[in-house]
Amino acid sequence: MNSLLSASLVLFCCLGSASSFGLNTQTADQNRRQAIASIAASITTPILPHSLANAVQDIPTNQAATSAGRRQCTTDTNPTRTIVECTGELRKFNADGRLSSVSATENGVSTSAVKNPSRFSPPWTYLTETSDAKVAWKSLVDAVRSVDDRVEIVELTDEYLHATIPTEFPQGVSYDDLEFLIRPEDNIVLYRSVSRTSVFVYPLTQPISDKNSNLNRLEKIRDKLGWDILGMRQTGSNRI
Repeated sequence: MNSLLSASLVLFCCLGSASSFGLNTQTADQNRRQAIASIAASITTPILPHSLANAVQDIPTNQAATSAGRRQCTTDTNPTRTIVECTGELRKFNADGRLSSVSATENGVSTSAVKNPSRFSPPWTYLTETSDAKVAWKSLVDAVRSVDDRVEIVELTDEYLHATIPTEFPQGVSYDDLEFLIRPEDNIVLYRSVSRTSVFVYPLTQPISDKNSNLNRLEKIRDKLGWDILGMRQTGSNRI
């Protein structure tokens, strides 16, 4: 900024003596006013660092690091934060009929996240309550409905349940998707609970934590049922 101001003063002085170069006074004054206006605009226009300037570019969602591993995403970004919302990871979008995993760019847990230990949680067994899959499934549906007054059942079949609930942390951004899939042949229930929206604050490379709200909600449901977990319980994240 100092170098720009110095250059401005030099240019101003040169234009002030323009008559010595054969310019008439009116032409010199006009040139001087145009130069001063241009310099003033340059000085008063905010100059973003190169890294921040790049942050506001419209990067295709499928190439953005903040949505890596996710599908059907929309991104809203500015120099200080990025908000990514994805809706393409539900079971209905999976050709194999399985529940999706959970990527490092989203908050939540899944029994399918075997390649991402921080997002993996083991299946539940209902044998502590009953050996009848139909009885177990009814108990699960009732427990999901009662876990929070804001729960909405979106899809319910004899083997699959999809529910939504407003995201607890960060507050007010979107919804969490809860999915459950029963496998009677193994006496287990698979599940996935993930926040649709991830919020990234510059310069963090991982989303703001959900404060383990997805995991805690699942544990609340399991406690209501009195079911066992088939493995080491996920302890959650200590991220901010």
